[in-house]
Amino acid sequence: MSFCAHFIRCLEQILNWGAQCSLQPGLLSVLLPPLLPFFSKLLLLLRHNIFCSFYLGLTRGATSRDQEEAEAEAAEESKSETPLRTLQLETLVPPPEGCAEYSAMGDTIQIHYTGSLEDGHIIDTSLARDPLQVELGKRQVIPGLEQSLLDMCVGEKRKVIIPPHLAYGKRGSPPAIPADAVLQFEVELVGLSRASYWQKLLNDVLPLLCIGLVPALLGLIGYYLYQKTQTSPISKKKLKEEKRNKAKKK
Repeated sequence: MSFCAHFIRCLEQILNWGAQCSLQPGLLSVLLPPLLPFFSKLLLLLRHNIFCSFYLGLTRGATSRDQEEAEAEAAEESKSETPLRTLQLETLVPPPEGCAEYSAMGDTIQIHYTGSLEDGHIIDTSLARDPLQVELGKRQVIPGLEQSLLDMCVGEKRKVIIPPHLAYGKRGSPPAIPADAVLQFEVELVGLSRASYWQKLLNDVLPLLCIGLVPALLGLIGYYLYQKTQTSPISKKKLKEEKRNKAKKK
């Protein structure tokens, strides 16, 4: 409304100035009087907020259209840049009734799988050979496939769509898998060997032990080097003194 207020003030000044000029002889006294009724009507409309409401409606409509276009462009760019961000699972064959054992980290499983690209091109399959044996938690397969193999029963079949960051990423696996490729797998669990308590304990404790042993080993090496640097000058001095004493005795 600040624009309309300033415009009204300008019109009022023009009307006052025109009324003064019409009383004085000259060119302005001839040109301004016909325009004064038009300015007075425009001033009346502005005071009743007719023109201001129309102006504000146009500006608001333009800004809303600009915002909608910007949001649509941002949505299209986000879709084109990152078509898939999360892992997508679909159950093709449900688990059998009465299933009590579900796959978990540390278990050893046997699977049949068929992997393909988004266009349907098959990159690998185990249907023509023995099932693939995988120990969950050992990173023997890509992260997205390993996540899809959790909480499965023997006989269950799933379809999984894996985004690039959970597959081969920007590097890909040439020549079969290009960079930033979205992979699709159909996986069937055909065997499950439950990990024992001691195996799970070993899988959990061994990494922690390794993490703790590395600093301890580095500390021992540093202590040994420090002791070596401290004792070597003393031993050299002792050797020189012993040589001198032997020479004097002779």
